[in-house]
Amino acid sequence: MSQLLRTRPATTEAMLAVFDDRATLRHALAFEAELARAEAAEGLIGAPEAEAIADLCATIVIEPAALAAEAALAGTLAIPLVARLRKALPEAAAKALHKGATSQDVADVVLVRQIREGHALLSTDLARVLAALDALARRHAARPAIGRTLLQDALPIGFGLRIAHWQAGVADAAGRLLREVETGAVLQFGGAAGTRAGLAGRGAPVAARLAAALHLADAAPWQARRGAVAGIAAALAIVIGALGKMARDISLLAQNGVGEAREPAVPGRGGSSAMAHKRNPTGCQIALSACQRAPGLVAGILAGLPAEEERGLGGWQAEGPAIADLFLLAAGAADAMAGVAEGLEIDEAAIARNLEAAGLGVDIGESAALVEALLDTGRRKPSPG
Repeated sequence: MSQLLRTRPATTEAMLAVFDDRATLRHALAFEAELARAEAAEGLIGAPEAEAIADLCATIVIEPAALAAEAALAGTLAIPLVARLRKALPEAAAKALHKGATSQDVADVVLVRQIREGHALLSTDLARVLAALDALARRHAARPAIGRTLLQDALPIGFGLRIAHWQAGVADAAGRLLREVETGAVLQFGGAAGTRAGLAGRGAPVAARLAAALHLADAAPWQARRGAVAGIAAALAIVIGALGKMARDISLLAQNGVGEAREPAVPGRGGSSAMAHKRNPTGCQIALSACQRAPGLVAGILAGLPAEEERGLGGWQAEGPAIADLFLLAAGAADAMAGVAEGLEIDEAAIARNLEAAGLGVDIGESAALVEALLDTGRRKPSPG
C-alpha cells in the first residue's frame, strides 16, 4: 500500500528513493555479494561459490511485499533474504553464503549506506540554502530594520544580520552532520556475537576488503554501541531546527501587519481552499512541521543507547525507521527553504516604515561587520557536500 499522500508532502522524491524497498534490498544484496568476494579473496570460500553468490545477488528479483511479510515473522530482513538466496544457489554456494555474518551486520550496513546516500543528497539543498542566504545577508547588511526580542520591538539592527544568523545556523548544523556521518556511518561486520568467529583468524582482512567494496570506512564491530547512530540522528534534528529557525522568522516577517519579507510567489503554492486572498508561507510550514516531529524521533533513538550486552533487544531495531524519517523530514525542509531563500521577497519600504513607526532611530551598531564575520566563519567550516 502506497503512503505517498502522507509522506510526499513532507519530503522529496529523491530522498524517498534513498530509503525505499528497492534501495534497501540493493544494499542488502550488495553486502552478501561483496562479503562472498572478500571471503574468497582470503581463501575462506571458493571463488566459484563467491561468483555464484554475486551473480545471484545481481540478478535475483524479489517482491518486497512478500519479503516484508516474511521479515515481520522472522524479526529481521536478513533471515528470509538469506533463505531465499540459499534456495536459489547450488549446495556449495548456499553453504558459503553469509559466512561469519549475522542479521544485524546486514541491517547496519544497509542503514549506514543509506545514511551516506541521504547525506550526499541533503547536502545539495543545504548548499543552496547557504549560498542564497549569503547573498541576501550581504545585500542587506547595512539596511536599518527594527530588531525584535521576546516578539516585541527592541533596537535597530541591520536586516542582513538576521539573515546572516540564519546562514550561520544552517552552516553550523551542516558541518556537525558532516562530521557525524564521516565518523559514524562506517562498516559493521562482527558476526553472531561481535567476535568475527568462524573466519579462521581472517576477519580483519575480510572486513577491510568488504569496507572498500562497499565504499565505507573500515571499523571494529560496533553492534552494541549505538552512540554513532544517535549522533547522526541528533545532528539531523539540529539541521532541521536550523532550517526551522529561518522558517519561523520568515513566517513572522510575512504577517500582514509586518510585511517585511515573504516567500516567493509560486503557482499552486500557498493558497487557501476557502480564502482566495491568502498567501500562506507553505515552505516555512514544511520546515516547521519537520521541527515538530524530529525531537520525538531522536528521543526514541536515544532511548535505545543502553543496549543489552552483545546485541540489544528492541533498541537498534527502532533506529532504521527513525533515521529514515529524519532524513525524509530534513530533505523536505531543506528543499522547501532552499526555494524560499532563493526567491525571498524583501519589502524595503515595509522595513523602513516599521522602523520609523518604532521611533527608535537608525543606529544599527556593528551589524555590517558582524554580518561579514558570521559569513566568513561559515566559509571556513567543512563543506556540507
